[in-house]
Amino acid sequence: MAQTPYDTDLDRTPANYQPLTPLSFLDRAASVFPDHTAIVHGPLRRSYAQFYARARQLASALAQAGMGRGDTVSVLLANTPAMLECHYGVPMCGAVLHAINTRLDAAVIAFQLDHAMAKLVLVDREFMPLMQAALALARVRPRVIQYDDPEYDAAPTATEAQDYEAFLAAGDPDFDWLMPLDEWDAISINYTSGTTGDPKGVVSHHRGAYLLAQGNALTTSMQKHAVYLWTLPMFHCNGWCFPWTLSAIIGTHVCLRQVRAEPIWAALAKDRVTHLCGAPIVMSLILSAPDALKPALDPPVQFFTAAAPPPERVLADMRAAGFAVTHLYGLTETYGPAVVNDWHADWSLLPPAQQAALKARQGVRYLPLERVEVLDPETMRPVPRDGQTMGEVMFRGNVVMKGYFRNPKATAAAFAGGWFHSGDLAVMHPDGYLQLKDRSKDIIISGGENISSIEVEEVLYRHPAVAVAAVVAMPHEKWGETPCAFVELAEGQGADGESLRAWCRSHLAGYKVPGRFVFAQIPRTSTGKIQKFVLRETARELGAPATEGAGDQGIRP
Repeated sequence: MAQTPYDTDLDRTPANYQPLTPLSFLDRAASVFPDHTAIVHGPLRRSYAQFYARARQLASALAQAGMGRGDTVSVLLANTPAMLECHYGVPMCGAVLHAINTRLDAAVIAFQLDHAMAKLVLVDREFMPLMQAALALARVRPRVIQYDDPEYDAAPTATEAQDYEAFLAAGDPDFDWLMPLDEWDAISINYTSGTTGDPKGVVSHHRGAYLLAQGNALTTSMQKHAVYLWTLPMFHCNGWCFPWTLSAIIGTHVCLRQVRAEPIWAALAKDRVTHLCGAPIVMSLILSAPDALKPALDPPVQFFTAAAPPPERVLADMRAAGFAVTHLYGLTETYGPAVVNDWHADWSLLPPAQQAALKARQGVRYLPLERVEVLDPETMRPVPRDGQTMGEVMFRGNVVMKGYFRNPKATAAAFAGGWFHSGDLAVMHPDGYLQLKDRSKDIIISGGENISSIEVEEVLYRHPAVAVAAVVAMPHEKWGETPCAFVELAEGQGADGESLRAWCRSHLAGYKVPGRFVFAQIPRTSTGKIQKFVLRETARELGAPATEGAGDQGIRP
């Protein structure tokens, strides 16, 4: 690149250039607000000065244990203070944080440990049997440290692993922690679900984590000293970067070991929680609590949700309970949320049904994301902004992953054409707001016509008896595929296949009406996402009904 007069003799120096890293947020917080409460966990209250000292102590202990730049430290932890310390202490010694989904089975964890080349693992006592089973299957032999959470009340069992507090005590709380050599250095690795093959290791860098952490606060108008309740697993996309966001705004983390209605409402009242995140199932959990547990929330608590758009009824109930719900969208490959449904004030004057339709849209790009478009994957040109023409959601910018660890083929495919290909199908509305219609693998093709599973689910959610709905493709002898609807009924409500079919016929084109309704508990991931790959397999095993309307009464997969 040719130099200009503004480049001559104007070089980067330590005085005018430092790599961006979210680790600096904790340094500043401890310096400016050392006594402000950083972490709440049961009776525990820990200040920012203490939080910073323990993070540095962890970094020092890890360095003494041989961990350094580019080494992987794996953690199998609940939403506890130790997990927050790992989000700082691990990268502070130059290592890369690998947070493991606590709901995975031993074989998948073993694969991740081997693929990430884990050298040390930190494990919550509750999950030690799971880790031991995984290590028995894995090739790597990492050092094992056990964290004993005082909020976990099960009887202790014997283990050869070193105690976390003892390990920490060997470290130096004044440790001169390591800045990244380059902001492009890896800060974490998170694995995809691997529903269509081996999980892929998504590598995030310091620059992206720094930008998205700030973007969370700016995009969501998160105020200084906000109080954040951990209903979102920190192992999920590093908690959408909120472990770093809270230090930037000098906020308070309220840890929650288990996502249950009673402790959520208790924290809302006692700790004056201002923000929380979660899948729609978390909203349903909150709303299901007895009225006696629900204090009045004033001002409203901000709730950020992703995954499926919330049903209109749930949005109305959340509003009545004192929550303001904002819809986000993103992927592990975009550090979590990178799209937000930015709300316009005049939309609040519209009828509830129109507001719900607007809230169901995923929205527009986050502040730190440079571009998000709905493109035709063949031509790589934007689809018309007509709210009808489907294309693939693609991202471009600094909050897109470095790539897939040790998988250049998958990385090249994901970045083909200079965009990150999400695999999500969407439409773009005239006002520039995108709306998901399906995953590319979830689209149903019936007689050559594309059917959006989300469109059918939205219709089912409007039925008063339906609590949860998931629609997948089912083989059909004549049409190739037809929709199969899995349904969980609302408590105290009744419905059968014929009544739901009639409902769908009154709201959908005939070819979009499900050929079968299955009434059963719908499988979900630990983060609340519906496991459609399981449902697709069930639908294939069931097969299409012999005749339209047959065989759909109370089927149990």
